[in-house]
Amino acid sequence: MRTALVIGTGLIGTSAALALAARGVTVHLADHDPEQARTAAALGAGTDEAPEGPVDLAIVAAPPAHVAGVLGDAMRRGVARGYIDVASVKGGPRRELEALGLDLSAYIGTHPMSGREKSGPLAASADLFEGRPWVLTPTRDTDTEVLNLALELVSHCRAVPVVMDADAHDRAVALVSHMPHLVSSMVAARLEHAEEAAVRLCGQGIRDVTRIAASDPGMWIDILSANPGPVADLLTDVAGDLEETVRALRALQSADEAKRGEGASGIENVLRRGNAGQVRVPGKHGSAPRAYEVVAVLIDDQPGQLARIFADAGRAGVNIEDVRIEHATGQQAGLVQLMVEPSAAPVLSASLRERGWAIRQ
Repeated sequence: MRTALVIGTGLIGTSAALALAARGVTVHLADHDPEQARTAAALGAGTDEAPEGPVDLAIVAAPPAHVAGVLGDAMRRGVARGYIDVASVKGGPRRELEALGLDLSAYIGTHPMSGREKSGPLAASADLFEGRPWVLTPTRDTDTEVLNLALELVSHCRAVPVVMDADAHDRAVALVSHMPHLVSSMVAARLEHAEEAAVRLCGQGIRDVTRIAASDPGMWIDILSANPGPVADLLTDVAGDLEETVRALRALQSADEAKRGEGASGIENVLRRGNAGQVRVPGKHGSAPRAYEVVAVLIDDQPGQLARIFADAGRAGVNIEDVRIEHATGQQAGLVQLMVEPSAAPVLSASLRERGWAIRQ
């Protein structure tokens, strides 16, 4: 791939353009808002000048509701040898393109499974997709050259290609992305009018659950409008679980010992099912999840503290598999949770203590 046209210079489009430009591809940028394309160009993502002729690959990074229209226009104008989109739903746009009577041999739907809570070109990064799955949904009609161009794009972005059926993809993202986002928003909505004294008690658990609720509502309306059925089906199942859980909690309030026992059993059931589902979430680098030991270190909220901990862990010969930070309420301090292999935990704890760190048991 020598040339590309990115249509839509938001977070995803600009990030892909930055990755391609960094690898020597000549990237042309287009957007319904010319100022946004100029911003992306100023960031080094390419040029906002139109290509003189057909490019190798056109990448449509428009909202799902507009993907088919933008793709159809580009294909009729013959702006590229191959065409892809990066929308978060795949079945709907392809059916819309089929209804337009277009030759889809030069098209493949794709979806990079990466993003941020922020949107727009200023939030973009060339390494946004690194190590992340990038779904490709070819059909029997997809031209091999176009599939290879899409694979080259994924390689340039250092993502991991995953081939799926378009409708299976839409059901999958409803489960792992769209439904969880709505649930996160519903939980966060409970905080809107909560008492300030209660909100001040927020810890890492509520931060984890509500983090993605900070995303742009307009963007998510576009996404959910393109995949409403599968998301609604999942939320119906969640609603059933909520009803059962509410009944179990009410039973725990009963003066009748037998009812309390039934309530406890119901709560234990949903918690155990949660355990069973959570362990299926892929671990580091997409591998099977592993159990790590946590070494908790108290730190002051000062520059260089994290760098010192990581450096001291390196001197101890211990690899940090993951890390979490919990900030203390009302204090300039926090708790750093270092996840390591179980056999390495005693070594790391002893080494950090020797270097003056306070380890929480």
